[in-house]
Amino acid sequence: MKKVSIIGGGNVGSSTALYLAEKRIADIHLIDVIEGLAEGKALDAEEAAPIRHYDIELRGSTDFSNLKDSDVVVITAGIARQPGMSRDDLLNTNARIIKSVSEKTAYYTPNAIIIMVTNPLDVMTYLALKVTGFALKRVIGMAGILDSIRFRYFVAQKLGIAINDTTAMVLGGHGDSMVPLPRYSTVAGIPITELLSSDEIDQIIERTRKGGAEIVGYLKTGSAYYAPAASVAEMVECIIRDKRRIRPCSTYLRGEYGINGIFVGVPVMLGKNGVEQIIELELIPEEKEALHKSASDVKTVIEALENQNII
Repeated sequence: MKKVSIIGGGNVGSSTALYLAEKRIADIHLIDVIEGLAEGKALDAEEAAPIRHYDIELRGSTDFSNLKDSDVVVITAGIARQPGMSRDDLLNTNARIIKSVSEKTAYYTPNAIIIMVTNPLDVMTYLALKVTGFALKRVIGMAGILDSIRFRYFVAQKLGIAINDTTAMVLGGHGDSMVPLPRYSTVAGIPITELLSSDEIDQIIERTRKGGAEIVGYLKTGSAYYAPAASVAEMVECIIRDKRRIRPCSTYLRGEYGINGIFVGVPVMLGKNGVEQIIELELIPEEKEALHKSASDVKTVIEALENQNII
């Protein structure tokens, strides 16, 4: 049986554990520094097994040595956004947390694939790469899938059609400058540009960019977790089952799309080795300009960490 470890037993981590348990693809170990948190949530989820019909092993602990022999390590540790905060406001606190857990991941399970969830996501993924020294294909950020499913939901809601008939593609950093691509977003194969007006598409794009903040505004004391957890579970399944599906993820670019040396969301093929291939789409000038602007925003935050000698 494959093994997936999740660092961070909060709402995103525990929801990810539950979604993965129901996929029945791997044993799961949930780790959190708060005594009893991971143990309690893991036990609660495991006690649901008789009626949810999964028979994987689901355990929780504070002991990072339990990372050993993990095929995939999902990192959700860190503080969540509060109302009025941007993802970048989380930078310094979460950077120190991610540096520590990345060191432990590299020590205990040096052959694992890392999926980063902690915000600011693209920057934290870059930090994990630098700390672990893992191969580029084995460090991936979850962002584009989440942004794309939000885009899909808003399109389906606007048109009053089945969500399963929608597809969407969102590139760029996981932030306010993300780049939804209407030309590559469809309903039953029909580009949404044929079904919605420019104003309607612009409204959906803006809501997608502010999707996380909208939920933070409602929750007051936390941020989204069901949709992020579902996105992570999708990525893990692609890797564990070697599905080789094309999904937008934050990955390290070396010249693709004219971007070099940072993580940014682009479509990739996800399989047993992590990022099996980076897919380069043909972008029109406005799309390329927006993607480069988003990448520049990510680079600015990375430079802020480097100036503080955190990286």
